[in-house]
Amino acid sequence: MLFLVRMDVNIPHDLPAEQAEAIKAREKVYAQQLQREGHWRHLWRVAGEYANYSVFDAASNDELHGLLSQLPLFPFMKIQVTPLAQHPSAIA
Repeated sequence: MLFLVRMDVNIPHDLPAEQAEAIKAREKVYAQQLQREGHWRHLWRVAGEYANYSVFDAASNDELHGLLSQLPLFPFMKIQVTPLAQHPSAIA
């Protein structure tokens, strides 16, 4: 199943910079792992915002939740999920 996911990140200003950088480094490693495994199909930055649109491939809603909840930045995110279905006019 494919899901369009918007993630808005809001790291608290009082979080120590070193801690924030360590979380971001772990996030990058995990995100790239999910991309290599085929779960995180597309990753697009929203220009001018600390946000992204992504397409995830997961077997179920529960699997998607598991993938997202393991993101190191998850506690600092607002996430919107939209399930996707094949459009009848799509040629691919």
